[in-house]
Amino acid sequence: GFSKLRGEIPAQLRGTYAGLAHPASISHLKSLGVTTLALLPVHYSIPESRLKEHGLANYWGYNSIGFFCPDPRLSSVATDPAAVRTEFRSMVDRLHEAGLEVVLDVVYNHSAEGDGLGPTISFRGLDNALYYRLVPDDRIRYENWTGCGNTINVAHPRVTQLILDSMRYWVSEMGVDGFRFDLGTTLGRTTHGFDPHAAFFVALQQDPTLAHAKLIAEPWDLGPDGYQLGHFPGRFMEWNDRFRDSVRRYWLHRSVGRGELARRIAGSNDRFHHGRRLPCASVNYVTSHDGFTLTDLVSYARRHNEANGEANRDGHPENFSANCGIEGPTDDPAINALRGSLKRALMVTLLTAQGTPMLLAGDEIGRTQFGNNNAYCQDNEISWLDWSSADHELLQFVSRLLTLRRTHPHFRVNRWLSEHRHADGRGEIEWRRPDGEPMTVDNWHDESQHGLAIVGGDRHLRMMALCNAETGALEFTLPRGRWRIEIDSARPDRDTGKIVTSTHTVEPRSVVLLSSVD
Repeated sequence: GFSKLRGEIPAQLRGTYAGLAHPASISHLKSLGVTTLALLPVHYSIPESRLKEHGLANYWGYNSIGFFCPDPRLSSVATDPAAVRTEFRSMVDRLHEAGLEVVLDVVYNHSAEGDGLGPTISFRGLDNALYYRLVPDDRIRYENWTGCGNTINVAHPRVTQLILDSMRYWVSEMGVDGFRFDLGTTLGRTTHGFDPHAAFFVALQQDPTLAHAKLIAEPWDLGPDGYQLGHFPGRFMEWNDRFRDSVRRYWLHRSVGRGELARRIAGSNDRFHHGRRLPCASVNYVTSHDGFTLTDLVSYARRHNEANGEANRDGHPENFSANCGIEGPTDDPAINALRGSLKRALMVTLLTAQGTPMLLAGDEIGRTQFGNNNAYCQDNEISWLDWSSADHELLQFVSRLLTLRRTHPHFRVNRWLSEHRHADGRGEIEWRRPDGEPMTVDNWHDESQHGLAIVGGDRHLRMMALCNAETGALEFTLPRGRWRIEIDSARPDRDTGKIVTSTHTVEPRSVVLLSSVD
């Protein structure tokens, strides 16, 4: 979908591994400032029969059956298996040459064989009871903790071996840098529930080939006690949906207070500050492939998934989204201005928070899925990036933010800031009310107020964020000194570089970033 509609790429390469490695694709990624590409599943997969009956396809690819084979549907040479592998490896090499890492989304929690009525393709015919978790009192039925009909029995030594062999293949033969584990809780399930010391995790930690691979967990599945955010072994990073929901609720609904926002911005220490884990373990995101795009998040109050053929019943019903007054596209300048400010405020929060930020492809150019928040079966214009309608002003804004993150070390301090203070007694991070006074316990618990100043850095350079989620403007009292405006989400093309002192007024539902001058 990244290259399918990219005019600068030859037609035969669009929508393929080679298309992602084309100079036009790499140029965009480099100018944007990203460092790592996390690809949706590329293992060989097949579409569910229901989708084929409706003329749809499993676009996302979460229906794997070949753990050692790059999917030929994503190749420009699909009829030649050896050429498909060569094209994939060449893509990885080109991306590496450009300084970009490649992480694969892998589906080791279920297979395309589905439930008891599904096809027998591979594992079911080889040893059904070994490869799949079966209901203890009814060995005919599958334990369906994935929502896809079956659950792979990762706890069995042969299945652990299979998965590790697959991972080693993709690292050593295909050159990838890491993995994001779909429904990762399944990997740690034993007969007694989730265990961070389960056999798979122990074997993985001892594997020399995978010693430097990046490991990212989607820390939940649909089984008992499936939500395990913060409980994975120390090497893992984890998708942090608490960050996603809290940031959305603060900016779009004002339904969480400043305390919840601060906790997420500071690295989600309630989830990750234990053992030897650090803030980078939190993969912060506001949007992902699963849900609304950034543009749709501020344009639709409800999902619009009719094209999926399930009477709009699929997809998550609770998105904490807002349409800003009109459902869908509009020519109303006031609504469009508010949507733009909110999108930029969400991006500022994401890209300046402690942790590892993740950006959904296309959000930087204002991509829409027309309100579809579950476009897994839409291999068409609903899902593909529409480069002809790119919002270049938003692209420049996001690129500026990423440059700011790179050049200001404060945004990339991988330690728990609340534990450190400077020699003059100032904290590495300070939380202040709009009147400039430190936040009190009562302030933190007052969910009716949504103005917060965040000050951090060292004696050489201080950074400050003034957050105003209120519907009216707020005047902030600034710490002593001179401050340069770096980013204003309400007025991105005005006041950048302006020096302010004493006070500064922040427009409604926007955030201003400043750096100290002296």
